[in-house]
Amino acid sequence: MLAASALTFVGTLGLAGCGFELRKPPVFAFKTIAVRGTSATVNLLRRNLRATGTLTVVDIGNAGEPIVADAILEVVSEDRTRVVLSTNAAGQVRELDLVLNLKFKLSTPAGKELLPTTALEQRRDLTYNETNAIAKESEAALLYRDMQNDIVQQTVRRLGAIKQL
Repeated sequence: MLAASALTFVGTLGLAGCGFELRKPPVFAFKTIAVRGTSATVNLLRRNLRATGTLTVVDIGNAGEPIVADAILEVVSEDRTRVVLSTNAAGQVRELDLVLNLKFKLSTPAGKELLPTTALEQRRDLTYNETNAIAKESEAALLYRDMQNDIVQQTVRRLGAIKQL
């Protein structure tokens, strides 16, 4: 019993000294950010930026009003595509490649480019069966949502990598 307690104690000490640490929210070089766009990905991006707790997401006013933010994130494009990967002998689709592309850039209100146009891409494979078409559409929607979450997290980490305005 004493040997088991000692072994547990030594194991705990080993884990405590390994340097493992949970991921912390990024520290941004700017305190406020405006995000342009109205898509579901842009709304998710705004939500994730607010959730960091270290950044204020401000609304972009009307076209004539000045933007009151340290940085402006603009989603240049967002594309969802499906590519047929394989078919059977009768020409029916058996496997699809789902692709989500997002291009964005970060600049100051004065026009200084902090992050040039950056492209992120996520891909997922989806088997397909026409007898389960409705279920496969639901599965594709879930895969797109998962890719969207991954891209938003990558974008937030890239914004956190900027060290100065």
